[in-house]
Amino acid sequence: MIRPFGWGEFLYIAEMLRWTLALSAIAFGGGMIGGLIIALMRVADRSGLRVFATGFIRVFQGTPLLMQLFLVFFGLNISGLPINPWIAAAVALTLHASAFLGEIWRGCIIAVPKGQREAATALGLNYADRMRFITLPQATRIAVAPTVGFLVQLIKGTSLASIIGFTELTRAGQIINNATFKPFLVFGTVAAFYFLLCWPLSILARRMETRFSRATTR
Repeated sequence: MIRPFGWGEFLYIAEMLRWTLALSAIAFGGGMIGGLIIALMRVADRSGLRVFATGFIRVFQGTPLLMQLFLVFFGLNISGLPINPWIAAAVALTLHASAFLGEIWRGCIIAVPKGQREAATALGLNYADRMRFITLPQATRIAVAPTVGFLVQLIKGTSLASIIGFTELTRAGQIINNATFKPFLVFGTVAAFYFLLCWPLSILARRMETRFSRATTR
């Protein structure tokens, strides 16, 4: 039986927004940890670490996020390791974020003038101290804007979790649309929620990038 799209349906979609936010927060937090490890491995002195990190990045940047979700969810279940959609989505998105943030932060690390790293080496600082005291503090300032920009992409990417049955904003829209058969109204509402989440972050990333560009030209 088809029912009208009313206040209750709107509230249901709005309520599922919390799961989009929760999934984004977990994936971004885990991705920051994994991304830092990957970035440091990419610029490490040991070639084995660089090769592993490069391979990790190429795999997750070279395959669609949807395929990664499928492999984690269906692959583990078929292998006899039952996993629910919530955990599968969190794991897949965390690995995805780790690869992209790792490459973003690697670029920020190597953007630090080479002379400063050479000076730190001449002073006798080891790799860990060079990163801790010289390179990372400067790279962090460079990385803020692109990191916020990636967060916008990650929030939108959580919509793919609906394919494996995780009920977040997009999946809520599908459920309500199946009951009301008002796709324009339902998915227009879903799109509006994504816009309200992502647009302020996009503006923030643009302003940070502009501020950094002005600071470097002084």
